[in-house]
Amino acid sequence: MKSLAVIGGGITGVTTAYALVRRGFDVTLFERHRYAAMETSFANGGQLSASNAEVWNHPSTLLKGIKWMLKSDAPLLVNPKPSWHKLSWFAEFIAKLPQYERNTVETARLAIVARQHLFSWAEAEGIDFDLKREGILHIYRDKAGFDHAARVSQLLARGGLERRAVTPSEMRQIEPTLAGDYYGGYYTESDSTGDIHRFTMGLAAAAARLGVACRYDQDVREVRRDGGRITVAVGAGDGLARSSFDGVVICAGTASRALAASLGDRVNVYPVKGYSITVNLEDEASRLAAPNVSLLDDETKLVSSRLGPDRFRVAGTAEFNGFNRDIRADRIRPLVEWVQHCFPGVNTHNVVPWAGLRPMMPDMMPRVGRGRAPGVFYNTGHGHLGWTLSAATADLVAEVVQGTMEQPAVPVRQPAVAG
Repeated sequence: MKSLAVIGGGITGVTTAYALVRRGFDVTLFERHRYAAMETSFANGGQLSASNAEVWNHPSTLLKGIKWMLKSDAPLLVNPKPSWHKLSWFAEFIAKLPQYERNTVETARLAIVARQHLFSWAEAEGIDFDLKREGILHIYRDKAGFDHAARVSQLLARGGLERRAVTPSEMRQIEPTLAGDYYGGYYTESDSTGDIHRFTMGLAAAAARLGVACRYDQDVREVRRDGGRITVAVGAGDGLARSSFDGVVICAGTASRALAASLGDRVNVYPVKGYSITVNLEDEASRLAAPNVSLLDDETKLVSSRLGPDRFRVAGTAEFNGFNRDIRADRIRPLVEWVQHCFPGVNTHNVVPWAGLRPMMPDMMPRVGRGRAPGVFYNTGHGHLGWTLSAATADLVAEVVQGTMEQPAVPVRQPAVAG
């Protein structure tokens, strides 16, 4: 049986470990935190959104970024302090503008495949993660935004996704609690929402039951190819502990770039900070005033999800500021104000802020597949769609690993469905 190390215990690493163990591999998962899903997979927007598959490599994104550069509460904020990493990333981002349509179509296709895997895995393993299959409503305040959405819808349709234009009155029928004036919207009935942290924790437990060795509190300091094998070193200083494997899959989020460089590969992931708030709905009036349908506000670049009866998640913004994890009050304030404006009946007394670093590639497409050295594979760089794409890319990389390492398929016991 071939042995594989998976580096990273977020949504991407856990789905990868699960997909590999189901194919009969001997899998060890390394995660530097005490539990799975404690960084970027902890409190994201919650959307499983094929309808948000549009990549950012569009001229309008550049114009907005320049306009917003000196506005601290802008949806897109770039720290003007230069670094080679940032400059190289933006140069590649601009170079990928011609691939905007192709990559948007491909992302939509991947997202549709991913939802099929994710729902199947959740059902097989009995994972409760506050899944809500109420669709996602994109809202637009002006004709320009609505017209751009119509063009995006044509690309999404090429990827296999159906979504329909809705009038302001139809928007009220879809989500009666939404306040404010809107030009129109687009509604994707097949999209859904859920709690990424609960799902990842549940799938990690399922992977462990199937035989994955989950090694938490293990900070990977070095990965190298040594005599035809892959050596993974954890710890610090002279206290490094080394383990040897037939192969490795790098799923380390924003740390993937440095690990890839040590293995002879260039994976130009940049850490793009996103923020969220979780509004605890402590009273009945707030629970009635909070939406059940997930929203995406194109003007503010914010998304919202209802997580169970008593939590309401709002997330978004993009901040290019290196490996900075500070939770800034001036970046959280617009999220709270958005709730107060769109859902005035929701009490925002109890709001929990959070920030995480999304691992983004310049073309907004995940890096999935083989590295330069034998036995080295990647599944990383999913950006703002890690939750949405994770199950598909995990299955893809597991298929590549199986084909490359000539591992025979081994049937895995299917756990009984809970309930």
